Amino acid sequence: MKNSMLDKPSVAIIGAGLAGSEAALVLGRMGIEVELFEARPLWQSPAHTTDLPAELVCSNSFKSQELPSAHGLLKAELMLLGSPLLEAAKEVCVPAGSALAVDREEFSRKIARKLQQEPLIRYTQKELGAPPTSCRYCLIAAGPLASEKLTTWISSTVSSSALHFYDAIAPIIATDSIDRSIVFSASRWEDGEGDYLNCPFNEEEYRVFYDALRGADQVSARAFEHARFFEACLPVEVAAQRGYEALAFGPLRPVGLFDPRTGKRPFAVCQLRKENNAGDSYNMVGFQTRLTIPEQTRVFRLIPGLEHAEFLRFGSIHRNTYLDSPRLLAGDLSFKVRPDLFLAGQICGNEGYTESIATGHLAARFIAARVRGDVFSPPPPETALGCILRHVTESVDSPFTPTNIHFGLFPPLDQVFRGRGGKAEKKQRQCDRALESLRNWIGLAEEDSCTASNLDCTV
Repeated sequence: MKNSMLDKPSVAIIGAGLAGSEAALVLGRMGIEVELFEARPLWQSPAHTTDLPAELVCSNSFKSQELPSAHGLLKAELMLLGSPLLEAAKEVCVPAGSALAVDREEFSRKIARKLQQEPLIRYTQKELGAPPTSCRYCLIAAGPLASEKLTTWISSTVSSSALHFYDAIAPIIATDSIDRSIVFSASRWEDGEGDYLNCPFNEEEYRVFYDALRGADQVSARAFEHARFFEACLPVEVAAQRGYEALAFGPLRPVGLFDPRTGKRPFAVCQLRKENNAGDSYNMVGFQTRLTIPEQTRVFRLIPGLEHAEFLRFGSIHRNTYLDSPRLLAGDLSFKVRPDLFLAGQICGNEGYTESIATGHLAARFIAARVRGDVFSPPPPETALGCILRHVTESVDSPFTPTNIHFGLFPPLDQVFRGRGGKAEKKQRQCDRALESLRNWIGLAEEDSCTASNLDCTV
């Protein structure tokens, strides 16, 4: 990637993943010079396969973009703020029902072009073992797979209690190896062909698959790696250990789907989501796994319609690193012991693609305020952005664990909003409240900026 020729950037960013790329582009658009450091390909994590920025490792889905949902709300808020990465994701999306899924390679290449075209960003491929001394501020956005050099520095300088957990990756299957006489197209509760391919189980097929999965060989963890899984991303074989129907009520739930061969709801369904715009590959939804490669081939070919599946990528596991951020970070994502040093992305304890973009975006705005000598007020607590920020800076959970955005993080509705509606109405009211609050917050922020700059602005 061609680098812009900046002299001494105000801000250094370590890591060109989702959080780092978002932060760099936001700062560049705000007129602030940035040097973005990326270790790949000089140092390659065990999960990445390219040296492109914003590579999506686990899945090509950013989850739901529909309202009312917590994931949809977070995306709506980021779009109101003009998130560069979400804008790019929408430009390279692939069909995925209500979810926002992208062609991974097109997405990363688009982000690479955006970084290259921003004159205030210098992109440097170099592994850093510590923040550079040449910049006034530094944002660590190295992700959950940061290099040993950097994590050693973090542990010795700002935290001796870095935590670890596993993250698991789902397999990808070649489209032309899927048996379409069995597998059908549909999205839940929708008529006609949908965006997902569905592999339907009857109960006997499910029992055979379940027994094989329970008895399959798994990759052994190394001695220093304690098996601690993120609850929302359980390996499928770990979920199966929770009981015979755990999968049928979890990742293989058949609700809202009907097998056109029988007109009935299957006992269980494995869903496949399109991996790219070409449609030549599909991701096994919810099939993160730590099975050995021979066992993945044997067991997953027991799924109806995948008897002759060609695996373009097998599932795998890797160790993710995150910090006890509520103990370490101030409310603006800076370290309490190093106010010039900020943290964003999964390493700060958020989980998920959009959540990483969110903390990167917020960190950029906090840093911009520091550079300009302004005060940047955090987003309101009733917004999804405010909830994510509070979780990674104020959570009292012990031990602290990463999380996706969910309505459990939101403050309760005021009495006037509660009413007697059901769950859907409650979620809608929470989304309406959040978006109204965020719009007011954006208006006040713009007004304050105009006043501070002595500009004739219309908000």
